[in-house]
Amino acid sequence: MTSLPHMEQLRDIIAQLREHCPWTAQLTHEALTPYLIEEAQEVAEEIDAGITGEPLRKELGDILLQVALHAAISQERGEFDLDGVAEALCAKLIRRNPHVFEPHGALNPKEATVEEIDAAWDRIKAQEKAELD
Repeated sequence: MTSLPHMEQLRDIIAQLREHCPWTAQLTHEALTPYLIEEAQEVAEEIDAGITGEPLRKELGDILLQVALHAAISQERGEFDLDGVAEALCAKLIRRNPHVFEPHGALNPKEATVEEIDAAWDRIKAQEKAELD
C-alpha cells in the first residue's frame, strides 16, 4: 500500500490549528456545515464549467479540508478519526460493489451492466438504511 505523507501532514496541521488557532479551535460540526455546502457547490460549478486539472484539484482540497476538520472534531470527542472515515468508506465501497469484490474485500470482478450495477447499489443502500432504522 502506498504511503500518503500529505494526508498525515494534513491531519497534523489540523490538530495544530485546533490546538493553537482560536478560530479553528471554536469550530463545530454545525458551524462548518455552511462551508461544506459552499465548497461542494464550488466543485460542482468547476465540473459543470468543464474546468479540471489544477483548479479542480484545489477545489477538491477545500472539500478534503472540511472532511479533515469534521474528523478532527469527532476524534476530540472520542468518536472516530480521519482513518475511521476512510475505513467506513472502504467497507461501503466493498459492500456496494459485489460485482468487483467478495464480501470480505477480495477482488473478484464479474460481468455486470451499468444498469445492474445501479440497481445493486440502490438495493444494498436501501438494505443498509433499513438495518439502521
